[in-house]
Amino acid sequence: MAVSPTSRATQTKVQSDLELPQLLKSGLEKNSESQAEPSYILRATAAAQTLASIIRSCYGPFGRQKFLVTAKGETVCTGHAAAILRALELEHPAAQFVQELAQTQAENTGDGTAFVVLLTEALLEQAHYLLCAGLTPSQLREAFATAAAEVLTALPSLAVRSLGPLEDPTWALYSVMSTHTLSNAAYLTKLVGQACWVCREPNGSFKPESIVVCILQGGMLTDSRIFPGVAIAGKPCGRKTEVLNDARVALFNCPFGPISPLSLATARLSDAEELLRFWKQTEQLEKEVDQLAIMNINVAVVLGEVNEKSVDQADYHGIMVIQATSRKEIVYLSEKLGTPLLSRLLPPVVPGKCHKVYRKEFGDGAVILFEWEQEITPFLSVVLRGPTIQGLRGAEQAVYYGIDAFSQLCQDPRLLPGAGATEMALAKMLVEKGSRLAGPNSLAFQAFAQALSSLPKILAENAGLAAQSVMAEMSGFHQAGNFFIGVGTDGLINVIHEGIWDILRAKAQGLQAVADLVQQLVTVDQIIVARKTPGYRQITNPTSNANVSSPLRAKVFGKYV
Repeated sequence: MAVSPTSRATQTKVQSDLELPQLLKSGLEKNSESQAEPSYILRATAAAQTLASIIRSCYGPFGRQKFLVTAKGETVCTGHAAAILRALELEHPAAQFVQELAQTQAENTGDGTAFVVLLTEALLEQAHYLLCAGLTPSQLREAFATAAAEVLTALPSLAVRSLGPLEDPTWALYSVMSTHTLSNAAYLTKLVGQACWVCREPNGSFKPESIVVCILQGGMLTDSRIFPGVAIAGKPCGRKTEVLNDARVALFNCPFGPISPLSLATARLSDAEELLRFWKQTEQLEKEVDQLAIMNINVAVVLGEVNEKSVDQADYHGIMVIQATSRKEIVYLSEKLGTPLLSRLLPPVVPGKCHKVYRKEFGDGAVILFEWEQEITPFLSVVLRGPTIQGLRGAEQAVYYGIDAFSQLCQDPRLLPGAGATEMALAKMLVEKGSRLAGPNSLAFQAFAQALSSLPKILAENAGLAAQSVMAEMSGFHQAGNFFIGVGTDGLINVIHEGIWDILRAKAQGLQAVADLVQQLVTVDQIIVARKTPGYRQITNPTSNANVSSPLRAKVFGKYV
């Protein structure tokens, strides 16, 4: 899209309006009664900056990937901020708070993880400037609370579209999905939109847990499909390969039969004791399978080794034995079927019930499907195909983000301009309002505006653009009242024409959470770490302090990095 340039004078004015250090008034000199230097906020800012430096290059649709080596030694290639943060082991309390905030944002809204990390870091940096200028922590906290309230009040006025109750949600989900997947975003978004639309309740509500995601290596991402019921990656182990009516399911997190699958076939019976042990083992095996049959269990899903002799016994009773490959899937299946995951081969008190269980051939692979006999199935499965496990994991995460985004839209269908346009519009509003105020509130409004405007700048940097010139041009357009201008691949774009949207509910929750955290951190002045001593030393002389060891030792860190 061709964007007409604005006047250099306007650009210079707007850019200077957003720079806080030059706006610090001479009257705000350091208060001698307050701390000489806000040392804690400086260290908290450094911790947040370190965390943000890891996430910054992953922000937005132009973000890069990271090679993440987990604590277990597994190597994962991911650009998802939530996945990266989950793997980090942090020591600094402020960094831990930011990590917890981001994880809560991911769990509640499914999007905005990188947004809250980067905005927290930017606000803490601005808070450090203001504390150095002489504001007290209590003044800063109150001023930030006022600015945050102003932002949250103005945010709904920027909503320009809403998802209709009978409207295909694909267009509204594309921005979220394309941010979190590297290829075939349009196809994957259409798949998720279709699944969400089918699972939506007649009253307009939506349960994210009604959609199951199953990954199956092989083929291409465009081979992915939607199936009714719950799909898991597994294989039937005996002659019984399907149950087509009144399936009663038991789930086991243990071997099906003896621990060693060859123990019965290769047993060496050299004496009477071994013969007796072998006979008891065989008898116990038969009893366990017989008990399943007595309770009318006709499907057994096992996460563990499967003994051939046990399978023969199950075939005799007409029990279908399925060997699952993923603990995550069998736990998910336990939730859907309403039956516990058992650690022993005992019949469950309440077996899982569905209409039928069968093996579904799917390209060069196969999945096990659990279906219900209803006009509208309570569950749908999105089966993802792909050549690599790493690619499938990324696509799986993107699907979950899309499902969570649809859940947010079912609660509040309003959408905001994306690509940094909303943040820039809020920054302009805060600058204009702050210029009419005096005292701490004026500076807090300017600081909040500076922090918000840093987010589209990061988008420009990740897109490989000249960030300073892009920001100056973007500021000019917003100053002229065009708040639909955002950052695209080749420069500025009209986000309405391009169809790039942010979800109002997710954005509001992120802004509120960041504001609350920063207000809490600016009032902290010390880090105190209390640790238990390794052990107790015997007190030989009660009057001697040298032989006394306290069970709790508190250490005040003057320098804690």
